[in-house]
Amino acid sequence: ASQGATVRDAIEQREADWKGHCACDYAQHIMVEGALPVDQPPQLAEAIQAGFPTVKIFTTDITPSRKGRMVDFGDIWEVFQVLAANRGLGVIHSEDNDIVMHMYGKLIREGRTEFENMAEVHNTLSEDISFRRVIRLAEKVKGTALYMMHTSAASGVSAIREARARGVPIYGESLHQYMLYTQEDYKTPRGQIYHTYPSLKSAEDQAALWSGALDGTINCVATDEICCTLAKKLQGSRIDDTTGGNAGVEPRVALMYTEMVGNRGYTLSRFVDLVSSNAAKIMGLYPRKGAIAAGSDADLCVLDPDDRRVIRAEDLHEADYTPWEGRKMAAWPCLTVLRGKVVVENGVWRGSLTDGKWQHRKVAAEILAGPML
Repeated sequence: ASQGATVRDAIEQREADWKGHCACDYAQHIMVEGALPVDQPPQLAEAIQAGFPTVKIFTTDITPSRKGRMVDFGDIWEVFQVLAANRGLGVIHSEDNDIVMHMYGKLIREGRTEFENMAEVHNTLSEDISFRRVIRLAEKVKGTALYMMHTSAASGVSAIREARARGVPIYGESLHQYMLYTQEDYKTPRGQIYHTYPSLKSAEDQAALWSGALDGTINCVATDEICCTLAKKLQGSRIDDTTGGNAGVEPRVALMYTEMVGNRGYTLSRFVDLVSSNAAKIMGLYPRKGAIAAGSDADLCVLDPDDRRVIRAEDLHEADYTPWEGRKMAAWPCLTVLRGKVVVENGVWRGSLTDGKWQHRKVAAEILAGPML
């Protein structure tokens, strides 16, 4: 919302950026930042009713140089009341700012500023405290539903699982970075390429994410997409200047198929839920998206299990590097269809940047009523 004088201004600016410039269908979160103007809650209510039902909130500034991103707890309380009254969904990047900023200061004072120490800064205690604080607030504002983004630690998984057991309408998301890499990968050459915020965690935390993906605590495996160059990704080497995000959209489905179905024995339906259907259901796109059914959009990605290629940066299109370099796949997309139109076939682009259309969203009542998935 900081991109315009009002929430509506910000939405219109973003739509001007995207309309006619996107190869696939798209939707937008509204993100609120910093101290919220007193007239913003009614604007959020209007936007939710207009088809923008998800509001993204950061509970931390992430790094010392990004002051103004965090929303304080009182303003989060106000936003939750708007969400509950208008059938919206809170989309939360949840870390405890006091702990995170304390650890930046502590490690800088101790001279341990190398990015390999990132997991000490964006730590499991921070995730534990922040998740539980946000969940507690949501429980006190009856009707508030949450989507916890970028769950990276066992403590976050536990907080979500316990809240779901109490009937809280809360959904967990992790990223394929967290599922496939740990903080030990920071120590490898060019270890920055694996980083996103919050940090990678331990092998034990990673195991908890996989456990959560099986028992329904983690509902989606998503991306944190930053299509920057390798030079930009490597330009920072400190805990306070390393670039977050990965070039990860293009190989995500094949990576998750390989790991879930190929290596861990997941059913095809569970794999599809985690990479596609659940997100559509939670975000208010289902069954228009996320389903193969009469009346649904014919959006299809066909995987070829005979294409067991090794991922190479030179074969991809997002950036000049990939954190997934050298990984052998158990399948690879051979056909991508958007609303019945073939847009990619055997690696050949057949689409257009005018193909994508904005998607009106309304979160289903059952998603808001309790932990449905």
